[in-house]
Amino acid sequence: MRHLLLDLDAPLMSFGGDLVDAYGVVRDFPAKSMLAGLLANALGWERHDADAHAALQARIVMGSARVGEGQRQREFQTAQLGANDRGWTTRGRVEGRAGGAETYRSPHIRYRDMDADARVLIAFRLNPAEVAPDLDTLAAALVRPERPLFIGRKPFVPSRPLCCGITEAETIPAALVAGLAMLDAPPPRRDTLRAQWPVGEAPDAALVSGAQEEELTDERHWPSGVHAGLRRVMQGRLHWPEATA
Repeated sequence: MRHLLLDLDAPLMSFGGDLVDAYGVVRDFPAKSMLAGLLANALGWERHDADAHAALQARIVMGSARVGEGQRQREFQTAQLGANDRGWTTRGRVEGRAGGAETYRSPHIRYRDMDADARVLIAFRLNPAEVAPDLDTLAAALVRPERPLFIGRKPFVPSRPLCCGITEAETIPAALVAGLAMLDAPPPRRDTLRAQWPVGEAPDAALVSGAQEEELTDERHWPSGVHAGLRRVMQGRLHWPEATA
């Protein structure tokens, strides 16, 4: 099976998790919805293309490995915004504000986490593979995206091209191991990497160890804009063979 490999390398990145009050937590691995949104942005789709987003997300079978752990950082944000304040969006249109006078009396306060100097490798395939857009179309879009790409938040731009190639592999862990040899400027080799892959991939025992099952809510219901559903994944250690060093 063909898998597309993405090299997420940036000074700062974040894989958003559940927002708890004013605390924006992040996950250790990218969400399925984040990958679908990243690909859709590269293709130039609009937010109102909900059916196309949902169809692409449903086809994605993905996993990832933390090639560089980086350091978890926390940011304190506060901003006093008025009714006449405007902001630019990635859609190229000015975004305004709405609401009564009382909504502007207090500043917006939020704590948001992020990873500094992290590097994450993604391997994914599409099921079914032959439906448009296919892997080749997505790879071409990542090389020449319709809009600027970012990793989790708009200021978090990648340090290098995201697409690092297509590989043939029977499972996501096998694709991730193959991807380690395809990285541009690979980091110092480690014996194992923290990784996540779908339940049911049945990887070779020589590739992974210490796997435990987890349940995630990381699929977006695109028409309503909220996350829903349940996805079962395995999380463990991915072995970095000597041959890929």
